[in-house]
Amino acid sequence: MDADFGHRSVLLDECISALEIKPDGIYVDGTLGRAGHSSEIVRRLTTGRLIALDRDETALDAARERLREHLDRVTLVHSNFSRLGEVLDGLGIAGADGMLFDLGVSSPQLDDAERGFSYRQDAPLDMRMDRSAPLTAREFVNGAPYEELRRILFEYGEERYAPQIAKAICVRREASPIETTLELAELIREAMPAKALREKQHPAKRSFQAIRIAVNGELDELPPMLDAAQEHLNPGGRLAVITFHSLEDRIVKQKLKELSTGCICPPEFPVCVCGRTPKLKLVTRKPILPGESELNENPRARSAKLRVAEKC
Repeated sequence: MDADFGHRSVLLDECISALEIKPDGIYVDGTLGRAGHSSEIVRRLTTGRLIALDRDETALDAARERLREHLDRVTLVHSNFSRLGEVLDGLGIAGADGMLFDLGVSSPQLDDAERGFSYRQDAPLDMRMDRSAPLTAREFVNGAPYEELRRILFEYGEERYAPQIAKAICVRREASPIETTLELAELIREAMPAKALREKQHPAKRSFQAIRIAVNGELDELPPMLDAAQEHLNPGGRLAVITFHSLEDRIVKQKLKELSTGCICPPEFPVCVCGRTPKLKLVTRKPILPGESELNENPRARSAKLRVAEKC
C-alpha cells in the first residue's frame, strides 16, 4: 500500500492475475479512483497503453500525480463508464486486451466530509461522484415523492424500515428542507425502532447507500457498461468486475451469464434456429473473495466480490 494515496486497492493481486496483462496490450480501468489498480497495470506495460476513466475530476487530478512516471502510456478521461463505447470509439481503439471495473466508492470520496457521502461527518447533502452532475442528494431527499423514497430505500439499501424512514423524511421536509448529512442521519436514527439501533452497523448506513446509488444512477449504468465492454474486448481479452453489494453483484452475475449463453432454442428442437453464440466465457463460476489478511488490513473490502469473464 502507498501511504500517500490511502488504502490499498481491493482484491488488487487477484485483479492483476485475472487480467493476464501483456506488456504490449491495451487495457481499460473504467473506475480509476485513486489509481491503485491502474498503477499496477501500467507498471507491467512496455509498449502497451492504459485508458483510465473516472467521473470524478478530483480522482483524475490525484491519479495524474500518482501515475506521473507512466503518463506516456496512460490516457486519462473524465467520463462515466456507461459511455465506455463512445470513449473508446473516440480514441480510435477498436479492441482492448483487458478491462477492470471496481464499483466501490473510493475511500477518499467517503472520507472527504464535504462530498456529503458520510453519515458520520457533517456536510451539505451532496453525494455526487461527478460534481458537474445536476442531481444532488439534497434535491433528491427534499423532492422525491414518498413512494419513490420508500422504494429506493428498500430496493437499493435493502432497508426494512424504509416506510418509516421515508415518512419521517416527508414530515420533516414540510417544515424546512433537510440540508446536511448529520441532520439526515439523525432523522433516520429517530425513525427506526429501538431494536434496530442495537445492530452493529450505523443506523443510517443502508439509507445513505440507497440515496447515493439513486443520485448517481449507479445500477442503471451497469448493463450498458457490460455490453460495451464485451463489444470492445479483443478475443481472449479479460473482463474483471468488483462489486460491493448484492444488487450490483446480481446485475453483473446475470449480465455475464446472459453474455456467456449460447443457443436458447427449446431442447426438443433438432437443430439451432436462434443462431445465438456465446460472447464471453466465465472464468470464475463463483466470485473471488478477499482473503483474511486483506480483510484485516482493509475492513471495507469485506463485501467485495470479483467476477471474471473472457471474450470468446
